[in-house]
Amino acid sequence: MLVRHGQTEWSANGKHTSHTDLDLTEAGVRQADALKPALAGRAFVAVLASPRLRALRTAQLADLSVSTVDDDLVEWDYGDYEGLTTPEIRQNRPDWSLWTDGCPAGESPEEVGARIDRVLDRVRPLLVDGDVALVSHGHALRVVGARWIEQPVTFGARLSLDTATLCELGFEHHKESIRAWNAPVS
Repeated sequence: MLVRHGQTEWSANGKHTSHTDLDLTEAGVRQADALKPALAGRAFVAVLASPRLRALRTAQLADLSVSTVDDDLVEWDYGDYEGLTTPEIRQNRPDWSLWTDGCPAGESPEEVGARIDRVLDRVRPLLVDGDVALVSHGHALRVVGARWIEQPVTFGARLSLDTATLCELGFEHHKESIRAWNAPVS
């Protein structure tokens, strides 16, 4: 199960947020709390979360007991683009794409892909014992979805992901699959 954190001030405004450690907005708190009934009754053998406050607070409000804080689940490092929106970045780089260009003084798509592959390598053996939840960020979780189904990082550009939504990864005939994506909770 993939859990994207609730809304922050910057996510609400479309600002790229990686290492800036923002808390949830009031709306984000309500979103994270609304995850609780959707996750109730689910038994997870492990819950891995990004160390960022917004992810940890979302896990807490959703009643998920984090078993591992995993630095590899942090958001894409936006480097010089931290705090900027895509339209602001494109004023100087009209053809810029996070998914192919990465960020100056930040991470490349290949670096993010390698980091997420490490997470998946740690998660796969746990799945023998049951379900695992990952609580993280929009772009990072989109890369998780892409890499889970053996697609390049760039495939993540095709996977929209709103705040405080759930995604379910699984298997179909022993092959990795996406069972649900960007599922809102009521």
